[in-house]
Amino acid sequence: MGEIDIILLIKMIIIGLVQGFTEPIPVSSSGHVMIASEILGVGEQGFTFAILTNTASLFAILFIYRKDIIRLANNSVQYLKTKNRRYQSDFRFVCFIVIGTIPAGVLGVLLNDFIAENVSMTTIAAMLFVTGIALWLIRDMKGYKDERDVKTKDALIVGLGQAVALTPGISRSGATIISAIAVGMKQDTALRFSFMLYIPVSLGGVVLGFSDFLNEPNKADLAIPYLAAFMATLVMTYFAMKWFMGIMKNGKLVYFTYYCFIVGILLLIFF
Repeated sequence: MGEIDIILLIKMIIIGLVQGFTEPIPVSSSGHVMIASEILGVGEQGFTFAILTNTASLFAILFIYRKDIIRLANNSVQYLKTKNRRYQSDFRFVCFIVIGTIPAGVLGVLLNDFIAENVSMTTIAAMLFVTGIALWLIRDMKGYKDERDVKTKDALIVGLGQAVALTPGISRSGATIISAIAVGMKQDTALRFSFMLYIPVSLGGVVLGFSDFLNEPNKADLAIPYLAAFMATLVMTYFAMKWFMGIMKNGKLVYFTYYCFIVGILLLIFF
């Protein structure tokens, strides 16, 4: 492997670490990946790279929530079979995940190309300010709803929050958690619902982009750098998610308000 390849490998690992660290936390992973790519001088990595790193983050989230996923799936099947009320709350929660996924799924298909072609560093800076303001507004809200108290309207509102986050700079986890807390969910319920919504949207992106991945002309040349980025994203997402769960448990979301404002200001100054 030549020197240029080694440099590219290091850059891909750095971008993978950025993706992995920022995916779970409310600061916009897509925006940070664009910033990191600009700073490192590698340009946009394209759809194939985004699919790989998002898949790595998905695997990490699936592993963390594996027990919840298995429980929800088993209890939903049991409810459909028996109509036993003991399984009803989990079945309803799965239904709300499906409902909350619809807005982002529809808008993602319709607007993905438009959004990708009309994003600048100024746009990312502005959206980081929006994210920071929203985090500030909900900083003291504790919520009272657990999974059994979620309603269809709540799921739709959180789903719309996820749809808004299609714009780089608007954090997906931030938008969904903010929306969930705003409609009255407890912070642990908001966190769980946010990342349960992430799973089908991320899976949909992988399925829709699979043909692009197969048709990638430089797969062989980029195999090792992309694999390294995948592993970096996978490991970093796991640890970042665990860290963020602790932040949520302690009610310290306001810290990310300051971060969003600082990064937004830096982007406006230097880009």
